[in-house]
Amino acid sequence: MNQLVIGLMRLLAYLPLAWLRWLGVGLGWVLYGVVRSRRRVVQINLRLCFSTLSDAQVQALSQRVFVRFAQALLDRSWLWHGRAGLVRRRLHLAGAVAELAGASPVVLFAPHFVGMDAGWTALTLNLPRHFTTIYTNQANQDMDAWFLAGRQRFGTGQLFGRIDGVKPIVAALRRGDPLYLLPDMNFGPHESLFVPFYGISAATVPSLSRFARLGRAKVVPVVTRMTRAGYTVEVLPAWQDFPSDDLLADTTLMNQRLQDLIGSMPDQYYWVHKRFKDRPDGEPRFMTEQGCVQFGWGGLRNGLVLRSSRMGRPHAGVPEIGVALSGYCTDTVVQARGG
Repeated sequence: MNQLVIGLMRLLAYLPLAWLRWLGVGLGWVLYGVVRSRRRVVQINLRLCFSTLSDAQVQALSQRVFVRFAQALLDRSWLWHGRAGLVRRRLHLAGAVAELAGASPVVLFAPHFVGMDAGWTALTLNLPRHFTTIYTNQANQDMDAWFLAGRQRFGTGQLFGRIDGVKPIVAALRRGDPLYLLPDMNFGPHESLFVPFYGISAATVPSLSRFARLGRAKVVPVVTRMTRAGYTVEVLPAWQDFPSDDLLADTTLMNQRLQDLIGSMPDQYYWVHKRFKDRPDGEPRFMTEQGCVQFGWGGLRNGLVLRSSRMGRPHAGVPEIGVALSGYCTDTVVQARGG
């Protein structure tokens, strides 16, 4: 089955981009209708983070989120199997690209927008530096091999696994290999910090600050936006006030700046992730490991629980889409210490 999926993706690489994006619209609607548990995750995330939206607005934005997710998923066909010239034409590298010149240590803050793979590909395809990132192995060996081959196709990227630990990542940073880091997810409360995200405490791995300090590196944000022509990968100016000596303040600042980036394209953020699954002691729960806790409209922001239940499991044959697109990992860094 997995080989059939990979084979289909190879064939889809030959389609015009407009056709592929329309297929993504259809797939997004199917996923929205079938994967009920993940749809509920998206809606709870949106209600928590955009409390002024009406029910109808949350539903409409949720549908767009699934469409963007599906379109990005299908875009892997040409990112990983299209001709290099075609990939180069569809990926526009813009902004403060000069921040990546030379050999100075750089941590790239790459938030979880749906174009995360396009951003990685644009960097490894167009720039001469040797980039690194952290990778979570897929449970299926065929899919794992496909992910690895796609992300290493242009030969200038290295993917560190969780079992590699922190030392080789820091060593690569210090010798001048930029680290493409996606730290804006909840990987559990173990060594995470609870810092505000849209005004709500969210377990956040403080890896951006830690790696920047350990690698003696500057932090450069990279934001990837899906467009009709492909993707625009914008390199933003380096943060001049980061990192500091305060891990909590750094992680709080990261989330604040992330909110500004999300505000320009909320439908392209990775809302399928259970961002608020873990809660500080004494605060209400919004999500569980098995599903979602349902809240009344007002209860999402004021803590008033009206009713709770566990949502159904994903439909048979449908992948757990919360991990189907990413595969990048940041939880390796929780063992890192400043120094």
